[in-house]
Amino acid sequence: MAGRAAILGLVVAAFGWIFPAMADEAVELLSFADLTGWEDDDHAAALSVFRGTCADMEGDDWRALCAIAETAPDARTFFELFFRPVLIGGDSPALFTGYYEPELNGSLRRTSRFRYPLYRTPPEANGGVWHSRREIEEDRLLEGRGLEIVWVDDPVELFFLQIQGSGRVTLGDGSVIRVGYGGRNGHPYRSIGQELVRRGVFQPHQVSAQVIRNWVRRHPAEGQELLFHNPSYVFFRRVDISDPALGPLGAMNRSITPLRTIAVDPEFTPLGAPVWIEKAGAGPMRRLMIAQDTGGAIRGAQRADIFFGFGDVAGEAAGEIRDPGRMMVLLPIEMAHQRVPDA
Repeated sequence: MAGRAAILGLVVAAFGWIFPAMADEAVELLSFADLTGWEDDDHAAALSVFRGTCADMEGDDWRALCAIAETAPDARTFFELFFRPVLIGGDSPALFTGYYEPELNGSLRRTSRFRYPLYRTPPEANGGVWHSRREIEEDRLLEGRGLEIVWVDDPVELFFLQIQGSGRVTLGDGSVIRVGYGGRNGHPYRSIGQELVRRGVFQPHQVSAQVIRNWVRRHPAEGQELLFHNPSYVFFRRVDISDPALGPLGAMNRSITPLRTIAVDPEFTPLGAPVWIEKAGAGPMRRLMIAQDTGGAIRGAQRADIFFGFGDVAGEAAGEIRDPGRMMVLLPIEMAHQRVPDA
């Protein structure tokens, strides 16, 4: 124990992280005994994912912990020894949704079937607010500029690919290319699901990604207008697939892991940090996740998007998730006490 105490002292002395956004939120320091189901999780699986991006975390504060993580013999002991759970946001319930990596069919050449392009970011769209989705598509602002990466055959799936931010496109010869988030036009994301509820088309509990897809396809003209309701437009970049079994690249530019990676708001949760989630609803989930991604609609301390994997099955599962609960970020001990000085 003396050796552990010495290491802990070095780690504690190193930490001084500051999260300005937390200043306006209630912050509570918890113990691991307060985490429902903590003892039943596969902590080794979480530690393996944590190691994948730990060295990429910003600042020097994490280096000591990352070195220890590489050789930690017992995952649960590692987390309990060097971290404390912190609840940010008080009694406000969390909102959990799901995301996945879509698979589309495509071609490297435009054809009568494959005529919907995925674009690279135009130089003038870097920074600030550029043209809206409607203007880009109706005025064909990017056509003929050589910015096309690939063409796909389904504009609805392309829309959802933009929401997910990354995906796979299968070409006619069976080969696969992967695309990742390349930029956006600067307009805020607006939920078309919420718009359908506002119009009285569906009740909130009826809305899912598949329900929206089906409605847009059944109502082509109204469906196109519905898609224009979201002015945000995402551009892509081609990503090399070193191993097709690996997940897409997250915000830390590393492959993310199904059911262990979440997208968070980095104003409250540091990218790369472990986060304990307690998701209620159908298929309750209590497990240690790693915050390795972000998303345009992921805002607030109690907000997370759970990565479900790739393909249709993952997409159906992710599309059904819209559940309450709570989430606690695991911060290094000294950092946790700095956030809750009276604890």
